[in-house]
Amino acid sequence: MTDAWSALTARFRAKDSFDSGLFGGMIALGVTGVIMIYSATRQALVNAGLNPHYYLERQGLFVLLGVVGMYVVSRIDYRRYEMAATPLYVCSLLALAGVFLLGQSALGAQRWYSIGNSIQIQPSEFTVLFLILAVATFCARRTEGLTMYDVMRLLVMAAVPLALIVKQPDIGTSVIIVLIVSAMMVVAGVPPRFMTLLAALGSMGLAAAIYLDLLQKYQVDRFVSFLNQNSTNPNLARLIYEVNNAKSAIGSGGVRGAGLFHGLQTVLGYVPEQRTDFIFTAIGEQLGFVGSVIIIVLLGYVGFRMFMIGKNAKDTMGRLLCIGVFIFFAFSCFENIGMTMGIMPVTGIPLPLLSYGGSAALVFFVAGGAVLSVSRRVGN
Repeated sequence: MTDAWSALTARFRAKDSFDSGLFGGMIALGVTGVIMIYSATRQALVNAGLNPHYYLERQGLFVLLGVVGMYVVSRIDYRRYEMAATPLYVCSLLALAGVFLLGQSALGAQRWYSIGNSIQIQPSEFTVLFLILAVATFCARRTEGLTMYDVMRLLVMAAVPLALIVKQPDIGTSVIIVLIVSAMMVVAGVPPRFMTLLAALGSMGLAAAIYLDLLQKYQVDRFVSFLNQNSTNPNLARLIYEVNNAKSAIGSGGVRGAGLFHGLQTVLGYVPEQRTDFIFTAIGEQLGFVGSVIIIVLLGYVGFRMFMIGKNAKDTMGRLLCIGVFIFFAFSCFENIGMTMGIMPVTGIPLPLLSYGGSAALVFFVAGGAVLSVSRRVGN
């Protein structure tokens, strides 16, 4: 009787081994993000005579909804999402196309739907996740391996949303899509020589777009200012000023930081878009080198757990789903933190679970839930 019970419990644990480390790590990042967003926005709202808890309450709600969504998604067998892959992919294309008719324009880009006066939805964020699911499903169905015809279909599948996102324009998300699809194709077994050819063609296409003035001027200026951070060109002054202030804020934190709700750069609002694109500057100034390292280690731990779950996945769909989410998460972290330090160009990519934004928070939590669903069926 004892042996039978032990065998039954062992079988249950093997079938449903929830990765509590990933789950807890993502919640910790979400809660930290709420605190840092509050610390970066409270004084400016007080000075303006507005509710100082405005961003705290909104991001707190986003995180709560995200955690619930993550848990619900993790409880569903990821293989069942195969049925929803195509409808979600098509809906994402319709949403991207609809932005040009019904969307709101801001900062030179048309990326959002506005609901009322305070809610904005960015469909490109959800498109990344739905594309990951669509590519993973497509490759999983090719049990005999990918043919060149299949590879061409994959490229078209990625090119359609990519073209719509470039048109908005949103170069940051476009780069993420290229990296994600490329990594998933490599894991799916596409020959390295073919991937090298695609990389060469992509580089030539980017060079042609710059030469033919197909990119927006502000997009070109971002890359030029990144390559010439000591330039005195007045056209680049604002971009260089933003990055210099960001680096100054991080450096002023020293070893231990100025403390929460303190720090000259944050309190006086010297860093633009601090609650979104430049939230890491608030972390660096208020928590210092020690706090920044802790946050980076936590981000690294979450990314590592995603990678290991994908590595141990028992089927193609689970493996590709995890690698897609891992690249999405890891590159977003690297690009966002890098641009605040001046080692990457400014692209507007949020810092996962830490930057302000409902769409991004929900997408990363749900993506984490999908990886957790895979972890339930592979063990640690």
